[in-house]
Amino acid sequence: MTSPALSAPSPSSHARQGRPPKGRSFSALRRSLMVLSVLLLPTACGDPTTARAEPPPHSFAPLVEKMLPAVVNISTTQTVKNKKQGQLPMPEFPPGSPFGDFFRDYQERQKDNGQDGGDKGGTATSLGSGFIIDASGYVVTNNHVIEGADEITVRLQDDTQLKATLVGTDKATDIALLKVEPSSKLPAMVLGNSDGVRVGDWVVAIGNPFGLGGTVTAGIISARGRDIGAGKYDDFLQTDASINLGNSGGPLINLNGEVIGMNTAIFSPQASEGEAGSVGIGFAIPSVVIKNVVQQLRDTGKVRRGWLGVQIQDVSPDIAETLNLKQDRGALVAVVSPGGPGEQAGLRQGDVIVSIDGKDVTNGRILPRIVAEEPVGHKAALVVVRKGSRMNVTVSLGELKEDTEGGATAAATGNTPSEAEGTIDSVGLTLDSLSPKIRQKFSVRDDAEGVAVVRVAPDSPAARREIKAGDLIVEVGQEEVSTPNDVATRVAKAKDNGQKAVLLLVERAGDLLFVALPLE
Repeated sequence: MTSPALSAPSPSSHARQGRPPKGRSFSALRRSLMVLSVLLLPTACGDPTTARAEPPPHSFAPLVEKMLPAVVNISTTQTVKNKKQGQLPMPEFPPGSPFGDFFRDYQERQKDNGQDGGDKGGTATSLGSGFIIDASGYVVTNNHVIEGADEITVRLQDDTQLKATLVGTDKATDIALLKVEPSSKLPAMVLGNSDGVRVGDWVVAIGNPFGLGGTVTAGIISARGRDIGAGKYDDFLQTDASINLGNSGGPLINLNGEVIGMNTAIFSPQASEGEAGSVGIGFAIPSVVIKNVVQQLRDTGKVRRGWLGVQIQDVSPDIAETLNLKQDRGALVAVVSPGGPGEQAGLRQGDVIVSIDGKDVTNGRILPRIVAEEPVGHKAALVVVRKGSRMNVTVSLGELKEDTEGGATAAATGNTPSEAEGTIDSVGLTLDSLSPKIRQKFSVRDDAEGVAVVRVAPDSPAARREIKAGDLIVEVGQEEVSTPNDVATRVAKAKDNGQKAVLLLVERAGDLLFVALPLE
């Protein structure tokens, strides 16, 4: 990688000569500033409710001097056998992950050096950051920094190099825990409470950008609860403190010297061109997530997550209206896993979970994250809305397994005309019963029930709700249907009742999801 050009800013001619700009005197400048301050004072003092920002620290130096020794550089090596074309396999990284650019840069250098042919092996290297959380030698970093590494080296601030062993990783949250064996106690950081962080709070990011060595940047918390598509449990803190290549795994610190996040990803418009860099949008894993994952990795080497045993989706405004909900908030239960914790506790398809353990569930993304952070066996107190009535349900959480996870996912199927038994022109649906011919045509499993969608009219209400040929309509208005006439009758009944939409339960590629179908 080409080293960035570094240059000092050149001072202006007036600064070099030590005098004010031509035509202005210091006394005139002071008078101008005094007038401005007089104009502003009445506004600031006259309204006691006016919000005032706390002044920034005079200097971050005392904080940095204390924290910097606990931040480490992490380097890894990985021996990888080349593919037929000689390219090293590209691991998957979160969007904007700095490590991805290091890996791509390495591949380009291999090509330039003529080392990209045949079955020759290669050595992939990476640089990242981490921080010490225990004086005995426990180090936290991102999983994507060390994933697939044959050797991991931790470099301290005094340039001491220590070989590290991998205690455990959690790909779902991109967290890894390392252990080094120091000759004496190491400086360590304290994990703070990220739940108490406010948008606008000052933060300091420390890391190893561009391989330059320990570097410090400062900024504020720009947003909370960001979902950047990196995983199921996204809950990132967003900051404008500069985060660049190599900052991955470094700490994000508050003014009390506590770690409130781990720098993990950046948003960069130039990332697709291999020129990723900070544009003031960086993301950090909250410390409450780190604390929970690290403790489990340290205790058992793996992470166990709570499991509710349901598949859920967001409550859209249309769905809220069809369910007579006052607000489009909560997590709608689309599927209840047979024999799972939810079914055993009495949860039903169509329930809307609005609270868990006193925490509001505002959408379908929040619930899995809260449940996953709870220990297996925890008795979760849910507040559920069922057919307009609120009720309390207690669920003893099971353990989440990879193959028990699920969600309402879409699978595109071509719109193929068919000799159908029923067409509902008002919503743009052509339907057919599940005959052997239809099951074979749309690859419908033998035990599936419902009514098949064989055609969707373009620009119809059904098309706008992304209903597709091959979908199965299982329920209409929370009542089961088995023939096209059942669907047509319930749609007509909903229109006669003055409803603006009717709630469908649709099966697609083995998954179930609710769809609010407009009737106007």
